[in-house]
Amino acid sequence: MTGEDKRHSVSVAGVVVDDHGRVLLTQRADNGQWEAPGGVLELGEGIAEGVRRELLEETGLTVEPVALTGVYKNMARGVIALVFRCKATGGQLSLNDEVQRFHWATLAEVREMATEAFAVRVLDALQDGAPAVRQHDGVHLV
Repeated sequence: MTGEDKRHSVSVAGVVVDDHGRVLLTQRADNGQWEAPGGVLELGEGIAEGVRRELLEETGLTVEPVALTGVYKNMARGVIALVFRCKATGGQLSLNDEVQRFHWATLAEVREMATEAFAVRVLDALQDGAPAVRQHDGVHLV
């Protein structure tokens, strides 16, 4: 973000949970990091529509957002992320230009594989109650 640019970007992510309580992690092709799938919400696009689109693009799965589970701000980049717990309703996992691997992760694996800033999104998504509101520097909570 440049010094002149004072705007925020809004992204959406989906934490897809399977019948065994595991969550879908994607390994990004650009930086090799593991995280829940998602991306930038397009101007004029509804939030739930954006979640469905991003997850279909990044995973090949059709999903239904079940609950908003957290709002996160990357303080370094000015990105606001809305994270939803999602249920897969169809489709099939398929790799693409943005994702190099998929992994159905246990909670212990999430903590090992993802940076703190992205692991907490998944862990928060599995909790009941009010959505979490957190900020981070891109790696660690602040």
